[in-house]
Amino acid sequence: MQLDGVLFFPVTPFDGEGNIAYDVLAEHVKHGVSAGPGAVFAACGTGEFHALGLEEFERAVAVAVEATAGKVPVFAGAGGSVVATKQFVQAAERAGANGILLLPPYLVTNPAAGLVRYVAEVAGATELPIIVYQRNNARFTPDTAVEVASIPNVVGFKDGLGDLDQMQRIVLSVRASVDKPFQFFNGLPTAEMTQLAYRAIGVELYSSAVFCFAPEISIGFYNAVQAGDTALVNRFLYEFYKPLVELRDQVPGYAVALVKAAVRANGLEVGGVRPPLVDPSDEHLAALDKIIAAGKALLA
Repeated sequence: MQLDGVLFFPVTPFDGEGNIAYDVLAEHVKHGVSAGPGAVFAACGTGEFHALGLEEFERAVAVAVEATAGKVPVFAGAGGSVVATKQFVQAAERAGANGILLLPPYLVTNPAAGLVRYVAEVAGATELPIIVYQRNNARFTPDTAVEVASIPNVVGFKDGLGDLDQMQRIVLSVRASVDKPFQFFNGLPTAEMTQLAYRAIGVELYSSAVFCFAPEISIGFYNAVQAGDTALVNRFLYEFYKPLVELRDQVPGYAVALVKAAVRANGLEVGGVRPPLVDPSDEHLAALDKIIAAGKALLA
């Protein structure tokens, strides 16, 4: 399964009582799919995987699968302890997901060799394709990246650390040693800000949280990159993405909370974020509105 284009990471809507609003999730996914993403990544980081119970996770993934209607693949998040991760993977299978984004193990610090064991155990519990996510306490060396890439159903490696020197070594090592289709992803928050650098080391794919609330901006930027329109790319980066990142960095967790607020501002009642995240202040919401307006102005 080879992915292409902008990757859509939907938010998980909550109603007034804090329960998942599955009908709103279906509407959110359908709207996103109509804009033409390369894949849907349900109940992952932007979808607050960390805050979901197993049963509601399974139903959320099933809703996303149904809403996508087979138009693009659906990957589901899974992570935490080995036991819990296997349970989430099996729930994703039952829900009809096409693959798994494997998030880091819970809390513990660990050697890279331990991460290989973690990935191997999870991969052994499913036949679904797996994309391994390097971030936080999940840090691979080039050698251990080759080990996990060699696992038959591991099909991709997503980087959320931003160490380009190390990532270049991983890309080169995997491509030299692994003889199967394999893809690399830029998984930094607001990945568009770093995508030119990642693209230069051979990492073409990236997560786009902006696609959740302004797919036209996300696709406009992607098309400008693909066309080599450096002037337009730089305008997007300076006038939209840079201010968005500066606002995002003011409060931990805004990488999710701002995205959800922006979806809500577009008229889809997705509710707020679950603890331990917090919703944006009125001041920050006003700043977000101006940033989005600046981004949309670039589309003219």
